[in-house]
Amino acid sequence: MHDTHWFPAYVALGSNLDDPDLQLARAFDALAAVRGSRLVARSSAYRSAPLGPVAQPDFVNAVAGLLTTLAPGEFLAELKSIEERLGRARPVVRWGPRRIDLDLLVHGQARVNEPGITVPHPGIAERAFVLEPLAEIAAELIVPGVGRVRTLAARVRAARLARIAA
Repeated sequence: MHDTHWFPAYVALGSNLDDPDLQLARAFDALAAVRGSRLVARSSAYRSAPLGPVAQPDFVNAVAGLLTTLAPGEFLAELKSIEERLGRARPVVRWGPRRIDLDLLVHGQARVNEPGITVPHPGIAERAFVLEPLAEIAAELIVPGVGRVRTLAARVRAARLARIAA
C-alpha cells in the first residue's frame, strides 16, 4: 500500500494584457487540471498598480490554493508549462507587462533556495497584491520562515489595491 502525501500549495496569478480577467479565468482552469493536484480555493480578483519603472496597465491579481502530490520543483515546472501554453512571451522585461504570470508562493512547509526555485516566494512579505488575495483564502496560513498571512497582510495594506470581483 502506497501512501500519497498531499501538500498545500498556493499560487499567485497576475495579468495586465489581453483581457486580464479572461487570462486569470484561463489560468484557474489550467491549474484545476495540473496532474497530481486539486484546485481547492480561488480568491477574488484584485486590481493593483504595476511595480517598477515600466509604463503599463494595472494588473489583475488573484491567488489559487491547491493540494498537490508533486514536489516543489515538479509543481513549479507545471506552472511554467501553463504560462507557456497560455501565451507568456519569453523573455519578459523585468517588471514589464505580461499576459499571465504564475508564481509559486508556498508549498507545504518546504523551504527551497536553489537556482530556478525559491520557496516560499522571496517577495511574499512585501506584496499587497499577493497577500490580500492570499489572506482571503488562507488568512491563518503560516508562511515557513516568514509569518502568518493575516499579520503580513495587515502590514502592507496598499492604497491602490481594490477588490473588483468575488
